[in-house]
Amino acid sequence: MDTLLSGQLLFAALVSGSLYALVALGLNLVYGTLRLLNIAHGDLVMIGAYTAFGAFSLFHLPPVISVFLAAAVCAGLGWAVYEGLFRRLLANPTLAKRVEANSLILFYGISVILQNVVAMTFTASSRGYQYLDTVITWGGVSMTGNRLLTLIVASAVCFGTLLFLRHTLFGWSLRAVIERREAAQVVGVNLNRVQLITICAGFAAAGVAGTLVSMTEQITPFMGFPFTIVAFVVIIVGGLGNIGAGVLAGFCLGLVETYGIALTSPGYRSILIYGLFVAVLLIRPEGVFSKAVRS
Repeated sequence: MDTLLSGQLLFAALVSGSLYALVALGLNLVYGTLRLLNIAHGDLVMIGAYTAFGAFSLFHLPPVISVFLAAAVCAGLGWAVYEGLFRRLLANPTLAKRVEANSLILFYGISVILQNVVAMTFTASSRGYQYLDTVITWGGVSMTGNRLLTLIVASAVCFGTLLFLRHTLFGWSLRAVIERREAAQVVGVNLNRVQLITICAGFAAAGVAGTLVSMTEQITPFMGFPFTIVAFVVIIVGGLGNIGAGVLAGFCLGLVETYGIALTSPGYRSILIYGLFVAVLLIRPEGVFSKAVRS
């Protein structure tokens, strides 16, 4: 019981939750605005991780700087994917009706391409580097600097995005597209502009998450799938397209995973995540926080 009530466990849960919220944020933005099922989202996390690793290994750039490079690289991929694959589909009313199903196949192909390009460039071996790995003790809680940085950056990006969506004109336009796409277009929202910026921002968020992951874990070209699954679990729990609820759901998943493992064993991690996913689909398929929290 003392372990469950310890600040150490709470800190671990908050770090995991903030990272899950950040990973899911990008996927939720893209799905909510464009209705694209991006199963390659975890591979964007991988691209961000390798960008940070390459910048650190070749140019000795710390992750606090390369995080911007990773975001830019992934945003560039978002621009290429939108302009090359989805802009024409979304502009055609007939094709737009099938874009959600078609995106599943297209993103699967993108996932395979990204994994193999990175594997050919860096080999399939695990990679890693050391950064801010010294232990800090504060208030009886021991933590490494890189995990503390992960919590700060991930939380700042998530809550900064929520403030941006609530208090800026573009944020209002984006929320309008998520809630009533046709109505938003009727009242003058530039749908193409909103879609392009949103997919770039969603991909960039995944790149930022990848940089944070690279500081604390070894990375491989095939590390993305678990992050894709976690992101889908988070947005299902929060409610598809509900950005604010998705952030809250990410932190909740971190708490469920961390405290669940503490009560059982690490071998139950997948059972806890998938169990929560199935339970929500059966009991409240519209999302646990779908009405309680709005973006």
